Amino acid sequence: MENFHWGVVQSAFQFEMGDPLRRNIDSRTDWWAWVRDPFNIKNDLVSGDLPEEGINNYELYEIDHRLAKNIGLNAYQLTIEWSRIFPCPTKGVEVEVERDSYGLIKGIKITKETLESLDGMANVHAVNHYRAVLKNLKKMGFSTFVTLNHQTLPIWVHDPLWTRSEFEGSKAKGWVDEGNIVEFVKFAAYSAWKFGDLVDYWATFDEPMVTVELGYLAPYVGWPPGILNPDAAKRVIINQMVAHARAYDAVKEFSKAPVGIILNIIPAYPYRPNDERDARAAANYDYFHNRLFLNAVNEGRVDLDLNWEEVKIKHLARNDWIGNNYYTREVVKWVEPKFEELPMVSFVGVEGYGYSGNPKSVSPDNYPTSDFGWELYPKGLYDSTMEASEYGKPVFITENGVADSKDVLRPRYITEHVEQVKRLVENGADVRGYFHWALTDNYEWAMGFKIRFGLYEVDLITKERIPRRKSVETYSRVVREGLE
Repeated sequence: MENFHWGVVQSAFQFEMGDPLRRNIDSRTDWWAWVRDPFNIKNDLVSGDLPEEGINNYELYEIDHRLAKNIGLNAYQLTIEWSRIFPCPTKGVEVEVERDSYGLIKGIKITKETLESLDGMANVHAVNHYRAVLKNLKKMGFSTFVTLNHQTLPIWVHDPLWTRSEFEGSKAKGWVDEGNIVEFVKFAAYSAWKFGDLVDYWATFDEPMVTVELGYLAPYVGWPPGILNPDAAKRVIINQMVAHARAYDAVKEFSKAPVGIILNIIPAYPYRPNDERDARAAANYDYFHNRLFLNAVNEGRVDLDLNWEEVKIKHLARNDWIGNNYYTREVVKWVEPKFEELPMVSFVGVEGYGYSGNPKSVSPDNYPTSDFGWELYPKGLYDSTMEASEYGKPVFITENGVADSKDVLRPRYITEHVEQVKRLVENGADVRGYFHWALTDNYEWAMGFKIRFGLYEVDLITKERIPRRKSVETYSRVVREGLE
């Protein structure tokens, strides 16, 4: 299949830091504060590992690009870190904001004067760095995919410790605060203006529902701000939808490249398929986790109150392509709705399946589980991507990988999931790319360095990239053979 994109993917916070002289530390993100908080460490909400001990892609990006090229890849996905470009607030740069009849932000006017003002505030070193990275990728023949928000936020946008301890008093509440939509759009417009000549595909968000589910509905999993606040979760959902649409418009003003969104589309299956309530639980999971964003950004069908009653808001239908991050499935059963504000949250994952397995074991259906305990379920890639393809937009598999430090499962994982990509194409899905997570080991959020996803192991002392040979050879062979 010609023009298919074979790639790898990285995010800024998880891969960039680690230079021995600590010259390239980014201490201005919410996650930087979160992972070193004594309360979080003491209560095992985070590992205690620190990102500044990481793999140092910031300095060693040319080496990583060469490794990717040697595999035979032709695409590379990365994040431009908002906090590196604007380490200090941009709120002083005023813009015109237009609202619709629902009170939602319908338009944000970005002018040449806006961009010039932002240019005076931007970190020149960071701008030059990302241009150098993108230029090197283009020089080596890669298609470039750039994500604008991969979980992390500038500390002036989101202070998770302040928000957790004093929610109402916090002036940096992240996506709970509608004002940060405006700030994100400024960043998006500036990024398109500065880097648009080097970017082939833009994505606004990576996995926006993770921010919702883990940050505001599951305070025990180690995700900032670590609070239980269903009302805030609802606001975060709608504000991210609006932020995507307005960032789409802003990027399109200054770049001709397609603009999409990356979702972790998770297929949900009823624990007891013949049980009506379990079937309803699976449908509710699918609607809440997958369809809310898919319906809004692709068709402008928005569930403003999260009660299954959608309204048509045309200015939120802004999307050129869909990214699907797929790792495993969910098997769910019915529970009475957990939150009065979110009646559709009437499901719970069944222990042993999907993301709820025991590490290095097997699921009740006899599928192996990863170092993370995630079940290997390749068919879910087919089902979730077919769901995305219903919306008539090109689909990219933007993340797919397995935590497997010993390189026992990964070769099989790659082969079996690419077989599902072939099946998708054969059955008419417009799938245009597959990106493996990840080229190298990384900082895996609250889990730190003990979870290893890389095709290449990284020695955290020397920063040497050491191939996990079976996986490198498998992915290289898969790319050579293609999808025919």
